Amino acid sequence: MTDTAAMRAADFCAARAQSADNRTHVELTWIEKRIENWILFGREVGEQILDRRRRVLSFRPGSVLAFVRWSANDYGTVFSRIDILRAVQPGEPYQTLPFVQPGGEILLTCEGWPKVEKVLQHIDAIEAAGVDACEVSPDHWRHVGGRLSVNLEPRAYTIERHHAWLKRRRIEG
Repeated sequence: MTDTAAMRAADFCAARAQSADNRTHVELTWIEKRIENWILFGREVGEQILDRRRRVLSFRPGSVLAFVRWSANDYGTVFSRIDILRAVQPGEPYQTLPFVQPGGEILLTCEGWPKVEKVLQHIDAIEAAGVDACEVSPDHWRHVGGRLSVNLEPRAYTIERHHAWLKRRRIEG
């Protein structure tokens, strides 16, 4: 591990330990035209600035968020990915992701610009319908990821589907 990598890991661990809570923490990096990690949607409850290019956002258990990672070199984009995940409760099983501590329940993951772009368009359509993307049914995000993984169009998330999800969530308590 290089000194720089060790310093970054130490900063991130210090940020996690300092909060001493059960939140999910996501490290965001922004080096213009090289590395851009950002939250597309999600309700953060805390922020810690590590330096001028990095910060850590914190999310409560149960929160749904979209984490976008993109990187490029002198010849163009080399990596693009979107993950939609649910922050987990303490003791719940989770999957690990780079820059996410401890991890989360992955609802959707797409890699490669054409698929990432389709997810972004789908999110835009949901928000244009007046639905907050944070409130969308987790099953719908799984559906979108599954359909896109086999190059099929996902079903639209309608207001009717959203109301059905809200009723189901209320019943489940």
